Order: sequence, then C-alpha cells, then structure tokens
Amino acid sequence: MKQILQSLKTGKTILEDVPCPQNNNGSLLIETQNTLVSAGTERMLLEFGKANLIGKIKQQPDKVKMVFDKIKTDGLATTLSAVKSKLEQPIPLGYCNVGRIIENREHIYGLKSGDRVVSNGYHAEIVSVPKNLCAAIPDNVSNDEAVFTVLGAIALQGIRLSQPTLGENYVVIGLGLVGLMAVQLLRANGCRVLAVDLDEHKCKLANSFGAKTVNLANNEDLINIGNQFSNGNGIDAVLITASTKSNEPLHQAATICRKRGRIVLIGVIGNEFSRADFYEKELTFQVSCSYGPGRYDDDYEQKGHDYPLGFVRWTEQRNFEAILDMMSSGVLNVKALISHRFNFSDAISAYSILENEKSTLGIILNYSQEETNKKLNTSVTLQHVAEAKINKPSVAFLGAGNYAARILAPAFRKSNIVLKSIVSFQGINSKLIGKKLGFMQAQTNESLVYNDKDTDIIVIATRHNLHTEQTVKALNANKHVFVEKPLAMNLDELEKVQRAYVIAKTKLLMVGFNRRFAPQIKTIERLLNTEKSSSVFIMTVNAGFIPNTHWTQDPQVGGGRIIGEVCHFIDLLRFLAKSSIIHWQAVSLNTNNRQTDTISINLTFADGSLGMIHYLTNGSKSFAKERLEIFCNGKILQLDNFRKLIGYGWKSFKKQNLRKQNKGQNECVAAFINSIKNRSRAPIAFDELLEVSRVTIGIANSLRK
Repeated sequence: MKQILQSLKTGKTILEDVPCPQNNNGSLLIETQNTLVSAGTERMLLEFGKANLIGKIKQQPDKVKMVFDKIKTDGLATTLSAVKSKLEQPIPLGYCNVGRIIENREHIYGLKSGDRVVSNGYHAEIVSVPKNLCAAIPDNVSNDEAVFTVLGAIALQGIRLSQPTLGENYVVIGLGLVGLMAVQLLRANGCRVLAVDLDEHKCKLANSFGAKTVNLANNEDLINIGNQFSNGNGIDAVLITASTKSNEPLHQAATICRKRGRIVLIGVIGNEFSRADFYEKELTFQVSCSYGPGRYDDDYEQKGHDYPLGFVRWTEQRNFEAILDMMSSGVLNVKALISHRFNFSDAISAYSILENEKSTLGIILNYSQEETNKKLNTSVTLQHVAEAKINKPSVAFLGAGNYAARILAPAFRKSNIVLKSIVSFQGINSKLIGKKLGFMQAQTNESLVYNDKDTDIIVIATRHNLHTEQTVKALNANKHVFVEKPLAMNLDELEKVQRAYVIAKTKLLMVGFNRRFAPQIKTIERLLNTEKSSSVFIMTVNAGFIPNTHWTQDPQVGGGRIIGEVCHFIDLLRFLAKSSIIHWQAVSLNTNNRQTDTISINLTFADGSLGMIHYLTNGSKSFAKERLEIFCNGKILQLDNFRKLIGYGWKSFKKQNLRKQNKGQNECVAAFINSIKNRSRAPIAFDELLEVSRVTIGIANSLRK
C-alpha cells in the first residue's frame, strides 16, 4: 500500500510503498477514501524539514540543552549519531481520515465491516486506528464534509475550555481551517464573533459565517475595532488559532480582553508573554490539547478504556461525534473551506500547493477504491540478494524501534549475515529501516517470519510484554533467538521460556546483556582473573526520571524499570563475580509515602563477593549515566560511562580510555553470530540467563509489595 511520509532532514515529501499495518485488538482496519491535508500543522512540518540545522535549532531551542548534556556524558560521536538518526527517520503525515471498515476483529459495538468512519488515521491507503479515535459518519454527511471532523474537534475543544455563554463577545485570531470552524461553532453557541486574519479571502469567509472581521493586512486596528465591537466593555474571550512565531497575538488578546477575560491557545505562537498584560485584569490563559480529554492517554487511546460519560462528558471521540452531528444538522458548513482536490497518487503536487500558496485552506486527497487486496499485502520486497547463502545465517527482526534501528540491526549487519526481513506493527519503520540497512523484506505479519524456512535467527526487539510469547514461538519454529532484555516479566513467563528451550536445546538463546561484552569490561575481567580474593562491586546508575505514563512504566507492557533495565547491571556484576547470586536485598526511596524508581540493591555472591547497585532517578543529566567501581585485594578499578577506565594499585595497568562510548553492543552480537557459525556454546550460559532473570523478577516483586 502507499503512504505519505516526510523527511525531517530535508523536508521532502515521499509517497512510499509500505506493508499494510496489522490490526490489533481494540482497533479497526480501515480502507481510506479521503484524507484532509492540515494546512497549519503539515505546512509547519514542511518548513521545519526544509530549514537548515541552525533553523531547526532555532525552532526547537529546548532540545539544544539536551544535546549538550548528552555530549558531556556520552561523547560527541555518540550524540551526533543519535541526532543524525532522529533526523534521517521520515515521519508519517496526516490525521484527518475518512474510510470504510474492512476488519473489526473485536466486533466493536455499533460498528461493522463496510461502515464509513472518521478517524485520526494517516495519509495512507489502509490504516489501523484504535476504536476510541474513530466515529461513525451519519448517512447524510458526505466524505468531503466528514474529513474535516478531526480539525473541527480541535476547534470545539478550545471552545469548550473557554466556556462560552449566550451573547458573549469572542475574538478568533487566525482564520485557517480551525479558526473558520471555530467561528461557526461560536455562532452556534449564540456568541458574537470578531474574526481576525491577514488574508482577505479568509476574512470574507468568516463574514459569510456571521462574524465581523478585522483584516490586519489593511492596517485595520484590532484594539479600536475590538473596543467598539464590545461596546467598550472589553472582549469576554479570545481563541488564538494562528500559527506564528510572534508573541503579538497574545499581547493583542490580553489588550482587548475585559477584566477576568479568558484566552485559549489552540494554535502555535511565540512562547513569551508580558506579566503586565495579565496582571491588572487577572486574565486566564489556557492551552487547548488537541481533540479533547483522552488525548495522549494510552489507557484511553490505545487500550480503549473510555471515561464514564457522567464524569467526562466530552472525550475526543464524543467531540468527533458532536462535530459530525453539527454537520448532519447543517449548522457547520465545511464545503466552503475546500480549496483543492487531488488524487492520492498525485499527493506530492498537493504539498507543493501547500508550500507555495499561503492562502490555501482545505486540500482533499481522494483515494482509489480498486485493488483492495493488493493494498492489504503485509510484505514488501526491498531488494533481491543475488549472492548464494552459503555458510551465511539469515536473520529476521521483530520490532523496528529506535534501539533496533540505531544499534541492533547495524550490529547484525556488521556480522556478515543475510538480513532477511524486518517486522513492525504499522509497517512504516520496517520499510524505512529495512531499506536503509539492506534487508530483503519489510513486513507487518510476524507469522511469516516463524514460517520462513530460510530464516535461521529471529531477533526480538519489541515491547517487553511480547518477549516471552515471541521467544517461545521462535524456539518452537526451530530458530536461534536473540531477545532484547528482559527475557520474561514474571516467573510464569520464565518457566514457559525454559520449557521451550529444553525442547529446542540445539538452538541458541541469547539475551542482549551487552555490557559484559564491552572492551573495558573484558579488560576488567582479565585483571580480576589474576586475583584470588573476593571483590566488592559498586554500580552507580544515574538513570534519570521517566514519567509513569511512559510505556516502560506500565506493569503490563514494560514491567517497570527494574525488569526493563536494572537486569543489565545484575547481569554485569554476576559476570564479573564469576559466581552465582545466593542472596539479595533491595530498598527504594520513598517520597510522600510513595515508592520511587530510585533503588539500592545489595547482592551476595557464592564466593563471598558483594555487589551494590544504586539505580538513581533523582540526579542531574549532566552527570555520567553509569559508573562502576571495583575494590579487590588492595586495588581499585573505576569505569566511567564506558569511556574511561582507571586502575589504582595495579602494577601492569593504569588506564584505558576510548574515543567514544562502547557498551559492547557490536561485540555482543558478534559473539552470538560466531557461536552459531562455529556451532559452539552460547556466549551466555542458559543457567545464567535464568538466574539473572529470577533475581531481577524477585527484586521487582519485593519492591511492588
């Protein structure tokens, strides 16, 4: 199927052939009929992409400090690689989609195959959209009208926050699509509206919708006109729907408001305001969040948990339905907002219009309804490998996220093997990463990987809750498995992996505990092997804060930070001690009677060695992330962020410094591939994988209790 992407690096718009997305539980698979190009948001993305590096920095100054902090801790080369990778990854465009349902796996109430729905799906021939981001279209609302629903919901949410009452005086600054719909919705609320823009045509449209207008291009004075419009009382509320870098709209809004007036920002403006503008009048200022309550809440959007209507009357889905009802009743007129139409196959021309004609309003893309089966293809061929696959294992990737794209896949590429296929849920990442790194196929159906007789290795780089199931399926399919940590999120899952491994014991199972393969850790291992006494290991991890809303913090998806990351450091100390863990103890920092992710873990090893892991989330980002200190027989080793290793008291060793950080990812993958090629033992014994996993799960469970 075809999908529109845009390069953040160059601003170039691409019509890309990608695999059809998989439809997971709680979502609808939709064949697109029309989409609407959002003139404001998508033009802003075009301008960002076409800006040079200095221009990009100016547009996102908050990211600059993050970059400099990363340079201090991780080094220039590592930081530049991360920034380059981010900019080189195109993003999908579009969020105003109308189509017909072709798959409703869960039989979502009130919807069936063939129904027309509106959603925030991409500009793509097939989209998979969670049920709470879809709404059924009334029979008397055309596709051309319904495609404006999402933008209408953005306008409606801003209006709801401003709490209009009958007869109030409103000003709408910025008459793009959202602003012009806001004018109509305010008029439907019984409000008097003064609409402001620099474009004569847009002002005339607003006037036709019942608003008085101010054309700033004609040097009309908003302050005087606003004063007259409100009979000298001041404006009750202002909606700012403009997109500009200037702070002037906010200053003007504050000036024309009455005492205790309300200002709601729906668009994008400069981020500075004058306290004096707001102080004397006690003005309120609020930023509206997209379509309404539920936006950016995974429980609502991805998991489908609706808010009870009695407590949250207007969610984003209910705002969609309200807009559609306004269209159905004839109150909201969007046909006048259509300025251009293009066939989807000619979408690049549509974006040329968007870039060059600033007065453009609604650009509708029409999609062909032919060859539906072709659009549903879940596999796209990227290249044919001509060379014979003699003594070369082939690998398939499940997951195409940032870590897989930047670290894992390039590491496997260096190991002289065949990159067979890469799978991602939506298909975009698998196509882009697969094309960049030289994979043969991009796919969205993981079953194709298990059933492919030419695939020898499966790499699992998906979210943590999928690791066990995918590992078991891969082992049952007689594949070698490299699974990113964690191996399992609980003891029941670990037992399932163990049973599958015993049955498929001729195949290798590897967990991506890469730190034990880092070159400086190998140096430490060599030095410790010359000593006969027990050691004390102190691992300090300046992990940084991650909000509870992040997927890694979800107990059912990510399992929390102990399961997802602390396992790395437990494995590292277990490796260096060369001795099993016989006892552990863990405590977490409590703040306001609530546990935090700041944790201290004590490990006791069978040889008498001690390990301490201080996993800290309350430190400064400017401090190095990882530091390991080892005390042994009157000697000390100190490893700072996998870049600087210093020895104290060692006759034959003083220091080992690297030009850039190396946490052993490439070496870890190389060891795994060499074991497969040489038919030798796995780089990490399966018993050690089980031991580290059990200890990690035990620590996580104890802290939850």
